[in-house]
Amino acid sequence: MRVEIWSDIACPWCYVGKARFEKALRDFPHRDEVEVVHRSFELDPGRAKDDIQPVITMLTKKYGMSAAQAEAGEDNLGAQAAAEGLDYRTRGRDHGSTFDMHRLLHFAKEQGRQEQLLDLLYRANFAEERSVFNDDERLVELASAAGLDTEAVRAVLADPGAYADDVRADEREAAQLGANGVPFFVLDRKYGVSGAQPAEVFAQALTQAYGEASPLKIVDSGDGADACGPDGCAVPQH
Repeated sequence: MRVEIWSDIACPWCYVGKARFEKALRDFPHRDEVEVVHRSFELDPGRAKDDIQPVITMLTKKYGMSAAQAEAGEDNLGAQAAAEGLDYRTRGRDHGSTFDMHRLLHFAKEQGRQEQLLDLLYRANFAEERSVFNDDERLVELASAAGLDTEAVRAVLADPGAYADDVRADEREAAQLGANGVPFFVLDRKYGVSGAQPAEVFAQALTQAYGEASPLKIVDSGDGADACGPDGCAVPQH
């Protein structure tokens, strides 16, 4: 069975949702038969590489909220991340283009190191102090830590066209499947799970997708789940 996950490195719910999905997968009796493939989805497609701003500033402008409200939302996200065993810096992070990271993830997929690189990118963006935006050497370091050849990584970053078509193809496919926000999980092209659902919902979807053949259905907890879309990320207030 194949599970495809559309996500963006700048999406906090993708970071949390990945951990929740992996919790469900660990307990799934057929987990050794599950192939996980990560697909590209940019929350901010077309954003210039050097267009970087603090996350709190981005949230206040996008949602029209006060800085205090944005900070409270980040605190809430930090608590939810901590509940999944994830580190999360609630202050001092920034926001920018993730296009080059997605290009590198496609290169990493060819090398069998996609999962390793994605985990490092998530941690670097959400838990570490040094920015991942507009810093090619930072991306080279992370890719090297994921087991990729340093010079090959530099060559990919130096060529804006390298794997660009792969990123755009993933994004077009997401639109065709009806995904207008992330994370978005597609299980064997039978079921879709939208948002950072509880692990129990992922477990239900894995079981259903494994045992059934049917058109794509959306599996939801009933009261919605937090996700990120073209207009930004849902910010919890309490």
